[in-house]
Amino acid sequence: MTQIPWLNPANTSFPSPAFALNEPNGLLAAGGDLSPERILAAYHHGIFPWFNPGDPILWWSPSPRTVIYPKQLHVSRSLRKVIRSGTYRVSFDHCFSDVMRACAAPRDYANGTWISEEIIVGYSALHKLGFAHSVEVWRQNNGKEELVGGLYGMALGRIFFGESMFSRADNASKVGFAYLVQQLLAWDFQLIDCQVANDHLFSLGAIEIPREEFQQLLINFVKVQPNYPPNWSGLKPANWLSSRSDDRSENIERPI
Repeated sequence: MTQIPWLNPANTSFPSPAFALNEPNGLLAAGGDLSPERILAAYHHGIFPWFNPGDPILWWSPSPRTVIYPKQLHVSRSLRKVIRSGTYRVSFDHCFSDVMRACAAPRDYANGTWISEEIIVGYSALHKLGFAHSVEVWRQNNGKEELVGGLYGMALGRIFFGESMFSRADNASKVGFAYLVQQLLAWDFQLIDCQVANDHLFSLGAIEIPREEFQQLLINFVKVQPNYPPNWSGLKPANWLSSRSDDRSENIERPI
């Protein structure tokens, strides 16, 4: 069995992603911790933690890499109708911890979750530092708003690194993601990293690219000076489809 290196606890350096295993795809290293410094160092090189609770921390850089170019977001006809209806309200950074814990909750199609308490603590620290962000999707229920969907991830330079999303109502997470992309386009974000593929992401316009191409995009955009605030809670996302009459499925081509 191929051995992978253990990280040195005395520093935050990582092996080159080029040394990641082919099987399991992308496994690069083990050990270390989930301090903000180490997680930031990992993301700057396209590396992310993913491990089962109770196991050693594992670090990954898969190839191909699943990404969405913000201008190529696919908004289906049915999703456009949901957004236009105003059924949901979207906010940013209003309850990061609640979103993470909702993403960590058991799913009907899975026995467990990789989002452990250790992960929650690590990314919550990054949220306080202005790097990790949440999107919340709300719906009225008997006169009160309830959290029915959302997602969280990391913003570095002009790249957003998506981590996880959840939905307690039809299309809720897709609505939140569409609103997020609108805001990222306004800030000239160039890429959304989705890490690994699934049908849900492909329905939103995700594609797979080689690790080498992804690494070049990191070099180009991850260290660009941010033109957005560290705290997004003051943003008031508008329903950009409320005044439109067409129902065609289309890709987003520019900020609206």
